[in-house]
Amino acid sequence: MKMNKIIRYIIGLIALLAVLFIILLRPPDILIYPDLPYLNFLKRAFFILVLCSALCLHRIIMGPTPPDRIVAIDMFGILIVGFCAVLSIATGRGWYLDIGIAWALQSFISTLALAKYLEGRDFDE
Repeated sequence: MKMNKIIRYIIGLIALLAVLFIILLRPPDILIYPDLPYLNFLKRAFFILVLCSALCLHRIIMGPTPPDRIVAIDMFGILIVGFCAVLSIATGRGWYLDIGIAWALQSFISTLALAKYLEGRDFDE
């Protein structure tokens, strides 16, 4: 049984490294704004964030314990802040950063609340 888990882990690691390698070598052709001088960087950053979000969603759904799920939810919130930063750079609009800051604050407070709930404490302690 333990060998089966190790084999699955190795196969997953190889697949993840292959996808990251492909993204870094040749990003997919989704145009945000075709005249930006740093378009390749934005495309790579966007698709790396999408890949990391998929991995976080997998951990949220399949997490073995509730603390694992809480950490994955917190990481997903950080990735959303990253999406806001990439969109702010791509569009030149600063209000995406405002959304990212508000999301980061909300994510921090919700992580603290969930951690207190899992410890069995009340919110006023």
